[in-house]
Amino acid sequence: MGYRDSNGSLTYLRTFLAVYRAGSLTAGAAQVGLSQPTVTTQLQALERRVGRPLFERLPRGVAPTAAAHDLAARVAAPLDALETALGGSSTPAASSPEPPVLLGGPAELLATRAVPALAPLIAGGIRLTVVTGLTDDLLIDLRAAKLDLVIATTRPRGRSVPAEPLADEEFLLVAAPQLAHRIDLARLSAGDPTALTGVPLLSYAPDLPILRRYWRHVFATRLETEPALTVPDLRAVLAAVVAGAGCSVLPRYLCERDLHAGTIIPLLTPPDSPINTAYLAHRPGAPARPHVDQVRTALLQAATAW
Repeated sequence: MGYRDSNGSLTYLRTFLAVYRAGSLTAGAAQVGLSQPTVTTQLQALERRVGRPLFERLPRGVAPTAAAHDLAARVAAPLDALETALGGSSTPAASSPEPPVLLGGPAELLATRAVPALAPLIAGGIRLTVVTGLTDDLLIDLRAAKLDLVIATTRPRGRSVPAEPLADEEFLLVAAPQLAHRIDLARLSAGDPTALTGVPLLSYAPDLPILRRYWRHVFATRLETEPALTVPDLRAVLAAVVAGAGCSVLPRYLCERDLHAGTIIPLLTPPDSPINTAYLAHRPGAPARPHVDQVRTALLQAATAW
């Protein structure tokens, strides 16, 4: 499918991207300096070219379809680069305050580390919008220009998304002291995970991804069981461990305070604990934005102390 500006397609794509990012016909129209009926007409023309609907009309705003996500992923970076090459945005809002920095990542790391580290920037006037979710989903939004930065728990695949190492997470097998006293820790330290037979395992997902990785790395065996508790927030898993519901594998940064307080203890101190590297990914081809650069720099500097 070719988009030639002689047919108005480049203009239609700019309009589409404005609506896609704003989530609203009205807001998108304001960004490109057009009336809402004109925006609607342009989107309808683009939908005919694409052959599929791009937006689902909602009572308030619009929701992108799968075709819209795919189109945005392909055109966002080139259009942003073109705007930069032409000297910036041609919209009437070019002199308006810089928009919020859109930061995505895992809820626990954002809440306990990233957002506190960015407090001085927020107090200094930078606006920040935080989105939580799984890395794969957040990277899709980053490629589609719906996010500026993503803290990813895995390195983005391929070369389409620039990323740099942010921090290493060390994972610990932990339980409350009253539960640990019922476990044969000597047998566990000898590398026998059957010492945990009958101990409830607590996980943020049904397939126990962190626990399974720990079992492979430390015990060189496959974990074959089901969790006694599944809750999609590691902070809730930690709370359950503290309350004595069972044991789990958690990142050290999340449970550091409880370790110092003695409300949980490590059940094992292997010589080579499992480590996971978090990465800071940024939008490819995005125009320069001082506030995004400041947030990125602040995160990289703060992460040296995580």
